[in-house]
Amino acid sequence: MSSFDSAFRPGLFEGRTVLVTGGGTGIGRCTGHELASLGARVVISGRREEVLGETAEEIRADGGLCESEPMDVREGESVTAAVARIVERCGPIHGLFNNAGGQFALPTEKLSESAWKKVVDLNLHGTFRVTRAVFDASMKQNGGQVVSMLSDIRSGYVWMAHSAAARAGIENLTITLSLEWAQYDIRLNAVAPGTILSSGMRTYPEALQEAAVKGARTVPAGRLGTESEVSAAVVFLLSPASAFISGQTLRVDGGSSFQKHLFFDVAKHDPTTTWDAFHRAEDWSGTPFERNASKPGS
Repeated sequence: MSSFDSAFRPGLFEGRTVLVTGGGTGIGRCTGHELASLGARVVISGRREEVLGETAEEIRADGGLCESEPMDVREGESVTAAVARIVERCGPIHGLFNNAGGQFALPTEKLSESAWKKVVDLNLHGTFRVTRAVFDASMKQNGGQVVSMLSDIRSGYVWMAHSAAARAGIENLTITLSLEWAQYDIRLNAVAPGTILSSGMRTYPEALQEAAVKGARTVPAGRLGTESEVSAAVVFLLSPASAFISGQTLRVDGGSSFQKHLFFDVAKHDPTTTWDAFHRAEDWSGTPFERNASKPGS
């Protein structure tokens, strides 16, 4: 089995422990692999123990250090207890990637209050719970870096009002805590991916998958993103190289947040070069994304 082809130097995270929530699948899984390949002791968390175990075993099989820790970010007691166990086993948590979350597509006029609350609780409140628990148990005393997951909310998020509101809250929480917690040598940033070829895409109806493929032609990059491209951004923000960056949101979207396709055909060209370093990336053959997943370059 080949290893993760990271753009960062080997050993960059040697001696550091990084917690990745939602680390069993998708972008969290990819980021866990990359961090471990760079020497980090990775702890992946989530609700599904079987999936966590499989990913942890993958990382160990590739020569990395990885443990799994069950955690439900919707439950404060679960979060506090899980973080306490991690600190007891591993010592200080140097980095946190708040990746756990999720949503579903639905017109707002059909969105129930219950569904709204569930998505906001999972994304916004869950991010706060984990961040606060890691602060209390480790980072207040030792400092650290936090990166939280957003989405492409710059110009609204049609059929995703619940998630857009929650992610906007996370963005402002990131800014606010970067001001309050700088005194503890803690940096907090966020990443805001555009449409990414990740396992979560398979959960959407095929009509939405087809729309995503069609929409890729309106992105200046002329394609969708890869998990590796998001992971690289997270790794950078967790690394010492970003020491003077805090309270910021790094958009990983191929320029989609600036698209002007109603007036200008921004993607009337071949897709831009892809960065896909993940040696265990998903196979998109036989899906609407098959053409986009073919690598135009390396």
